Amino acid sequence: MEDTTGSNPQSLGFTEKLKSWLSWSWTYVCFIWFCMVLIMIYVLWSPLKLQETLTSASVFLNTLTPKFYVALTGTSSLISGLILIFEWWYFRKYGTSFIEQVSVSHLRPLLGGVESSSTTGLFSSVNGEAEPRPSVSECKVWRNPLNLFRGAEYNRYTWVTGKEPLTYYDMNLSAQDHQTFFTGDTQQLRPEDAVMQKAWRERNPQARIRAAYQAIEINQECAAAYVLLAEEEATTITEAERLFKKALSIAGKDINLLVYIKRRLAMCARKLGRIKEAVKMMRDLMKEFPLLGMLNIHENLLEALLELQAYADVQAVLAKYDDISLPKSATICYTSALLKARAVSDKFSPEAASRRGLSTAEMNAVEAIHRAVEFNPHVPKYLLEMKSLILPPEHILKRGDSEAVAYAFFHLQHWKRAEGALNLLHCTWEGTFRIIPYPLEKGHLFYPYPGCTETADRELLPSFHEVSVYPKKELPFFILFTAGLCSFTAMLAMLTHQFPELMGVFAKAFFSTLFAPLGFFADKMESFMPSSFWHQLTRI
Repeated sequence: MEDTTGSNPQSLGFTEKLKSWLSWSWTYVCFIWFCMVLIMIYVLWSPLKLQETLTSASVFLNTLTPKFYVALTGTSSLISGLILIFEWWYFRKYGTSFIEQVSVSHLRPLLGGVESSSTTGLFSSVNGEAEPRPSVSECKVWRNPLNLFRGAEYNRYTWVTGKEPLTYYDMNLSAQDHQTFFTGDTQQLRPEDAVMQKAWRERNPQARIRAAYQAIEINQECAAAYVLLAEEEATTITEAERLFKKALSIAGKDINLLVYIKRRLAMCARKLGRIKEAVKMMRDLMKEFPLLGMLNIHENLLEALLELQAYADVQAVLAKYDDISLPKSATICYTSALLKARAVSDKFSPEAASRRGLSTAEMNAVEAIHRAVEFNPHVPKYLLEMKSLILPPEHILKRGDSEAVAYAFFHLQHWKRAEGALNLLHCTWEGTFRIIPYPLEKGHLFYPYPGCTETADRELLPSFHEVSVYPKKELPFFILFTAGLCSFTAMLAMLTHQFPELMGVFAKAFFSTLFAPLGFFADKMESFMPSSFWHQLTRI
């Protein structure tokens, strides 16, 4: 059989060369086409009697009343206004211009542009090396270590407000987590495990609860079923704690179940005011399973210690986990900033600091705040109550708005408790943006800010929440263009209605000025070419 694969590279190379040649020649083709149109108009001026046509058209336009022009400009203003409203709504919802998106998606390939998906922008990292900008798939979503209970907290919010605090995307991630965490390592599923696998995938909460009871009927010692009931059916924290204790007593040696249940029991104790008991349970859990640092149990411990105002213990935990080799979080960065701010904030005064300068302790506090704001710039607006808080999602995106909501929801009270800490944050947090004027291209203490956070946060946060966007996006060109067009045509309609004669004179002067270059071009062509030559061309 003849091998035909060798001809493919040549054909592909010819195709690429043809595309590149067409892209290169596009600008010149447009210019040549424009010149040819002008020449054709001039050549066919007499045969097609264009002069008489223009004369009759001008006579027709002169017979139109000013009401026609008012209606024309008013309709143009209305249409452009509707386009402006749609563009503004689309920009607020999706963060981009609809016209621009359609133009890039459909017109850019026709014009020989490079596909946006095939380009990879390089950005400088903290050590000056080139790094590829992270794509949406590289924005990893993490389980919220302080996520609330669905039955006792999220559902109560829905009953009171009628709003759903969790998105389907967020709940689907939780279902995948539970399915993998509780039944992923079993080679041969027991009947109750198969029922629970189906239960985690159910979208309807009542169907999940019924499946859990079905699993209990099959096996009274199905710990995963009691976990589901504690999470979703229990309407109070006390009831959830009782069900978790029941699940713990029958969990056996399943490490995943043990870690999950003990952690939730510690969170129940924290919510019920037994904070010292919660701290002890968290410390024991971290000692018993030291390799499960990915679960971020230390963030639960930090919040509980801050509630106890045990700042020395908080500092000890930070000394272990605020390490350059470990991944950061808003809890780590902002708790470190809170401790340093607390040491100087009670006596801090912006006026005094501007006169005498910052002391060493104050400079350390300001640098810690700048570090925290660089990591997650969305948090200060929630801590300073410039934006309203909502219930945190079950999953968060580090450095995103979802992480900011989750952190501020639990830690705002700790910042308020430290006298003057919020005042120091208010006076200094915006200075971070002067250090990193181009956050998408180059970072200061961290890598450049990822450009995919807005898309992921819109999936994690409910639709009634206004997602915080950083850096702030400028209005697209087409919104500004349609706004200007709408305003201009509305002004023309009003002026034509009020001053019809004056606007008529202005319109005639405008169009005569507009077509003056065309007349100049025709005169030059007449003087350059002999009349007999044009006469022969017109006869042909």
